[in-house]
Formats: sequence, C-alpha cells, structure tokens
Amino acid sequence: MGYVAVKGGTKAIEEALKRIQYERLKQGKSLDVSSVESGMRALIDQVMSESSLYSETLAALAIKQAEGSPEEAVFLLRAYRSTLPRKHYSRTVESEQMRIHRRISASFKDIPGGQILGATTDYSHRLLDFELRDETEESITAWLRNFEHQGQDDMQQTRGEVEEQLPKVLSYLRSEGLIEDCSKDDTEPEDVTRSSLSFPASRSEKLQILSRGQTGTITSLAYAVIRGYGMVHPTVGELRVGHLPVYVDSPTETSQDEEDAYYIGEIQVTEVEMLVPKTVEAENGKKDIQLDFGYGLCYGQNETKAIAMSILDKSLAEGDKTIPTQNEEFVLYHIDSVESSGFISHLKMPHYVTFQSKLNDVRKIKQSESAQAKEENAHAESL
Repeated sequence: MGYVAVKGGTKAIEEALKRIQYERLKQGKSLDVSSVESGMRALIDQVMSESSLYSETLAALAIKQAEGSPEEAVFLLRAYRSTLPRKHYSRTVESEQMRIHRRISASFKDIPGGQILGATTDYSHRLLDFELRDETEESITAWLRNFEHQGQDDMQQTRGEVEEQLPKVLSYLRSEGLIEDCSKDDTEPEDVTRSSLSFPASRSEKLQILSRGQTGTITSLAYAVIRGYGMVHPTVGELRVGHLPVYVDSPTETSQDEEDAYYIGEIQVTEVEMLVPKTVEAENGKKDIQLDFGYGLCYGQNETKAIAMSILDKSLAEGDKTIPTQNEEFVLYHIDSVESSGFISHLKMPHYVTFQSKLNDVRKIKQSESAQAKEENAHAESL
C-alpha cells in the first residue's frame, strides 16, 4: 500500500506548537529562569548529569521550556551540547582534591575527618510543609539573615563546608590489604559522545554511559541487582558531595607542566565507593569472603544515582551475559534517557504504511479462514 497524502499537516503542527505555548502561559504567570535555578536544585542536578552538560543556568532554561519534564529537558540540552565546539580538554580531575560539603560512610562510624551530614533529607520526616505556600522573598531574606548571624564555627558546621582535603575511607582498607589496590591507568578514555559504542566496552565507556544514564532506570536496575541477581548486600564505603577544581593546560605551553595550567572553575559532583563482599574459593576447598568495590560519580548532588551507578559498575564487571544486569549490552543500551524515551515517544508518530501492511495481512488471514470455514460447511451439508 502506498503513502496516503495528508493535507494540512504543516498548519496542524504550527497550531500544536501554539497550544504548547498556551498551556504553559494560560494561567498568566511565567517561571523565571533564576527561580528555577535557585528552587529546583535536585532536578537541575539530574538534568545536568543525564545531558553531560554542566550548566545550572542552561539546565534551568531547559526545564522551563520542557515544563518540568526531565527527559524533554535532557533532550534539549543534549541537542544544544552537540552544537558546541570542544576547544580544550581538562587535566585529569583528582577526587581527593574535592572541597567537601557532605561526606558519610555506612561502613564505619568513625572515619578520619569525621562524618559530615551536610544537606540531606535522609533524616527528615517526609511530611508536606504547608508553610511553603506562604513563603515570600521577605521571609527568605529574614531566614538567611538569621542564618548568617550565627557564629562562624556554627555556620560552617551547618553548611557542612570543609576546606581541607580529607583522606579516602577505602585507602585505609587498602593499607591493611583488605581490598585490592587500584593501579593508575593513564590510558586515554574513550568518548561515547563522539564515537559509537562497541562491545566489549571499555571501563571508561561503561562509566560514562552510567554517569549520563537515566536516573530512574539506573536505580531500578541496581535494585534488581541486589534483589535477584546474586549480589550480596553492598555497603557504602564512602559517599562524598562537593566541588572539584577544573584545570586546562596552557594553549601556548608545550611542557604540560601543572604549574602552567589554568584554573577555569569548579563542578559539583557526587562520588560513591561501594563495598561489595564476594565469596571466593580458597586453596583448601573452603569458601572465603573478600571485599570488592564499585564506583560511581555524576554531576551535582545526585546520591541515589551515584550509589546505583556504583552497584551496576560492579555488576557489569562480573560479565555473566545470562544475567541481564551483568550483560553490558542489555544495561548500556537501555539506560540512556534520550534513546529510551525517544524510541517510546516515536510510537506516537505516523506509522500508517507499516500498520496498514499488518492490517492487510490480518484481513487476508481472516478472509482465508472464513472461506475455508464456508467450504467445510458446504462439504458437511452435501454429506
């Protein structure tokens, strides 16, 4: 069956776009981009992570344009990102240099430098705060003034800011030989935004795709790992939230000396090192317990995603393709926000020709069955 011409399609699309604008503005109010940026921190962090573009302002703009839809906002930012030239590569970022706002360990009560709760809802009652309906700029200013008038030490403790660099929790386990030491790998990482993914995927490709994967999907798959696919209950060795400095080499110097690098800013990230116990066969035939670990790092304060990422990192390292959450093709192909939401959304687009073809096949089968039934009835009556 050939294509059927559809008249008025362009006009209908134009009106549909106007209707989107109307739905956004029909209450006579418009969200200010700065208000989105200041009041939707968690959503902005999620969108930045999934779009692989660190810009709180652009993420806020995308969220406003997408009317709060994370997948649409990510799509917009990914599209914008693809138009940007890449002028420099930063120097390798060392997470030990993090200016920490939050640092906890679920594995140890006492850690060098102490547990730093920082900003978290982990200990809140999860009750609706109806006072927020009446929040005004004046009440916000008064609260901030009161907060900033606290003693300097108390304010620093409340804000959870630690200027000095704190040691990694897992380094103490390594010093005791309880966990494998990680040798530095200076191999140039693959760039999944510039080359197609191929299998087997390198570690850098896996971590990139996990870092920019859809938060809900990664969380669900990590949950599946723990519930039904063989991973013993993991424990957060260390979770850090803070800012990392970013440097680029001088374009005029060829020595690549660290002193010649330029500081261009900092990015907020969440980093998780997850401890995972595993059972191994000992020489005497007995089974021993060893500690392994998974790693997760993503933009912003995005703790659930970073934890889930570390679980999937360890799961993918096992590499048993009969288990979905250890099959890198299954996991890496299905966690991308734009790919998955785009394919599902495309089902709304016209499929007239392919569906008509299927419909014709169904009709032919029904007609054939009906003709056969008539023949059988006629033969039965003749007997």
